Amino acid sequence: MILILGLILLIAAVIVGLAGVFGNTGPGHDLGVGGDFSIFGYHVTGSTGSLFLSGIIVGAVALLGLTLVMMGARRSVRRSAQARRELGTSRREAAAVDRERDDLIKQRDDARAGAGAGAPTADVPRAETGAPVTDAPRGRGHWFGHRAAHR
Repeated sequence: MILILGLILLIAAVIVGLAGVFGNTGPGHDLGVGGDFSIFGYHVTGSTGSLFLSGIIVGAVALLGLTLVMMGARRSVRRSAQARRELGTSRREAAAVDRERDDLIKQRDDARAGAGAGAPTADVPRAETGAPVTDAPRGRGHWFGHRAAHR
């Protein structure tokens, strides 16, 4: 909003200034005795000092417009830099969460593998060979599911 307001003020000041310069050329537009100066049909009568004061006012409006444009641009740059910092922080946090999840999955897989290869307990039934009978794969899992027979 500030940027748009600044652009409107700056463009209006430039248009008024250029209309004043290009619309009043030639010897008929002196501000000497009885001369007048016109901008968009508005006649400024008086001395050269009053014309100078009008120019100062137009310049001040242009400067205000330029200041507002620069403030708006600086504000948008600051917002985009903050968004980039937050994006970097978010990516780092997501990577840390992914690493923690992978560690938990690895711990779970190690615990499952350790439970199948560990010492037999009293409630685990044994096959005739003496090995514990479990549904968990022994060691690494196989690509195509469970094996048909144990070694």
